[in-house]
Amino acid sequence: MIVLFTDFGDSGPYLGQMHAVLARKAPDVPVIDLFNDLSPHAVRAAAYLLPAYAQEFPPESVFVCIVDPGVGGPRRAIMLRADDRWYVGPDNGLLQVLAQRAGRTECCEIVWRPATLSASFHGRDLFAPAAAMLARGQRPEARPADLTPPSPPWPDDLAEVLYIDRFGNAITGLRAAELARDARLRIAHEDVSYARTYSEVAPGQVFWYENANGLVEIAANQARASEILKIVVGDVLGVL
Repeated sequence: MIVLFTDFGDSGPYLGQMHAVLARKAPDVPVIDLFNDLSPHAVRAAAYLLPAYAQEFPPESVFVCIVDPGVGGPRRAIMLRADDRWYVGPDNGLLQVLAQRAGRTECCEIVWRPATLSASFHGRDLFAPAAAMLARGQRPEARPADLTPPSPPWPDDLAEVLYIDRFGNAITGLRAAELARDARLRIAHEDVSYARTYSEVAPGQVFWYENANGLVEIAANQARASEILKIVVGDVLGVL
């Protein structure tokens, strides 16, 4: 399958144009929308989300990963094979955390180019066709390369809000396995304690828990934690 992981949003033409290219070039391959509402231009936040959600997909899945504020500039186009899945996207840090946590990796710079390549929509013109080739068992022309590491280096876990879902839950870049259950999180001048799930706290109470993909998530029972705490993507957490 081909999996879309982008900041394009669900409205407007961009996502539809991506689907059109994939339907034309890989018509028998299912296309899954994983995230298309990532915070615009927030490369680092997306980089910490990707490895947590990619692991649920089967071997040979091909991810089209696009949070690309430098589109049309000098950043390279990359295809990364990590733990039997393919990822195509810009070499801007988006695939960095995934590569660091993978057991096996192979990285190449995509040198293949389509006959027509716009300056501003490499998702449609370059990355989607490259993903379609990989999904059909073909490789676009490429040469071995290493990912360009972020400077300064990023931490193993990111104590920030990465994503706020439609329920107002705040997904963070902390892996729950790395946190003691008696840890408290400080955010927006409030201390948030752990609960296993929603029903263990009173309606309206804010808590943190291990979400279904292993990340620390801040939520409230039958309420929007993001509104109660007035938090947004990028807000920093303290661990107490």
